Amino acid sequence: MKTKLMVALGSALLVVACAKEVQEAAPEPAYTQRARGAAGGKAEAEQLALDRIEVTGSRIKRADVESSEPGGAVLADAPMSIPAPPPPPPSVAYKAVAPATSRPAPQPIATYEEPQTEIAYDAVTPSPLKMAADEPFSTFSIDVDTGSYSQARLALGQGRLPPAYSVRTEEFLNYFDYHYPLPRHLAQPFAVSTELADAPWNAEDKLLLIGIKGFPIDAAQLPPANLVFLVDTSGSMQSPDKLELLKHGFRRLVEGLRAQDRVAIVAYAGAAGLVLPSTPGNQRGTILAALDRLEAGGGTHGSAGIELAYRTAAQTMIPGGINRVILATDGDFNVGTTSVEQLKSLVAKKRDSGIALTTLGFGAWGYNGEIAEQLADVGNGHHAFIDDELEAQRVLVEQMGATLLTIAKDVKIQVEFDPDVVKSYRLLGYENRALRREDFDNDKVDAGEIGAGHSVTAIYQIETTRTIQPRDDLAMVRIRYKAPQSDVSQLIEHPVRGGALQAWASDRLQFAMAVAGFAEKLRGSPALAGFDYTQVLRLLDASKQQDLDDARDELRDLVELARSLSGQS
Repeated sequence: MKTKLMVALGSALLVVACAKEVQEAAPEPAYTQRARGAAGGKAEAEQLALDRIEVTGSRIKRADVESSEPGGAVLADAPMSIPAPPPPPPSVAYKAVAPATSRPAPQPIATYEEPQTEIAYDAVTPSPLKMAADEPFSTFSIDVDTGSYSQARLALGQGRLPPAYSVRTEEFLNYFDYHYPLPRHLAQPFAVSTELADAPWNAEDKLLLIGIKGFPIDAAQLPPANLVFLVDTSGSMQSPDKLELLKHGFRRLVEGLRAQDRVAIVAYAGAAGLVLPSTPGNQRGTILAALDRLEAGGGTHGSAGIELAYRTAAQTMIPGGINRVILATDGDFNVGTTSVEQLKSLVAKKRDSGIALTTLGFGAWGYNGEIAEQLADVGNGHHAFIDDELEAQRVLVEQMGATLLTIAKDVKIQVEFDPDVVKSYRLLGYENRALRREDFDNDKVDAGEIGAGHSVTAIYQIETTRTIQPRDDLAMVRIRYKAPQSDVSQLIEHPVRGGALQAWASDRLQFAMAVAGFAEKLRGSPALAGFDYTQVLRLLDASKQQDLDDARDELRDLVELARSLSGQS
């Protein structure tokens, strides 16, 4: 399924020579298939290795286009005028959609000068080491967001290291499917598994992996869906890796809708407007015509768009069905309610009505993933970053069930370590999902959601007080969750004993170690100061699980690029 482009040696050398300029001025993206530039290394052998890398990261190829004037803002609640659509196709059941390949060149669009400054994020310090005798409980909300990984993939493909503040280890881990054991039935919506082995970056420590796998549901079996596409059509969305890619992704989703599904489209720029009232999913011609009419221009009144989208979804609410707003944006909220806390408060008020929020990010430059991620967390949804057509296919078609259907809400994890065996511990990532100990049993505290088929992975680095014995009780993993329609949580307990310690880490665990190590290196974690990219590559090469081959190949290419761009071994 992957579309690959061989990176030429000349391109690699050019990226290295212009590395500083690349980070200061946005390169004009290209629009079609995945491709990325590469950075050359210092030694000739490293250059030749990079020259052989097959790109599976993201560079969107742009067809030559002429400039045109952007569309203007629309009035709130006023339907936009769209041309008469072609006759709708007959009603059909859900059908499988072919994988993304190449896409026809987009219609002429206005040129847009990308901003030369990056959005400021709140700095996140990697989780500190905690002493088990003082703090035996570690509590956090699960997180199924994946946007940080695809953002990093895009940055590396353009010949630049991702900013450390944009790298969230848990989103790297949760991007991949580790093929954990499946739950037996939907009555218990997910299965829990753990693994324990030596830490590759500290031989004295252990790594505890906690894996959760959601019950998978085929897209054809999903409940009826009431969807509202909330589309950012502000001026900053004019580049083809934003609005045009967004429209392509939504077209892919629409192709798989059924007669019982419904879609409305709300656009927002300087104001918000209803582009398409709620329309049956089998009227694809009508829906696609409305998508094609979307144009970028004006400011970004995000709060007005969110208000109108929720109001539209409420008018066609499907009891017992999927009711969800899908916000697609570059995150540039610059008109109306702009503070993160105000936007979160707005979304929090709406989630209790039973309408969830998913956020999709677009654009290489100036993307504010922090706002989009936090809005999804508060809105009982998840956040993904769409860096190319294949990622749109993955999120909106292949993972449609996980994207649309929540099977468990307010999912919290609490790990209780035994101080007699565990001296200290550190959770890799999840810094902005930390909860207090007492929050675990408080059903009023909001937490993350799991979609159908979602995987969740968490890794602890553990220092023990002594040699682990098979009968030692290292930890108790507790998970609380609520059924989608319930306000009362249920408890799952999973003990971790010394007998679980593996003499050799499994392929799955070695792959997860490599993913976590890569993320921690990119964010500059001091805990991995003595662990280099070459050692990450060795972990990847050691993991031989066949169902991870494609993911491993892509990750290996990215690690090679990061190693070269950083000038480190």
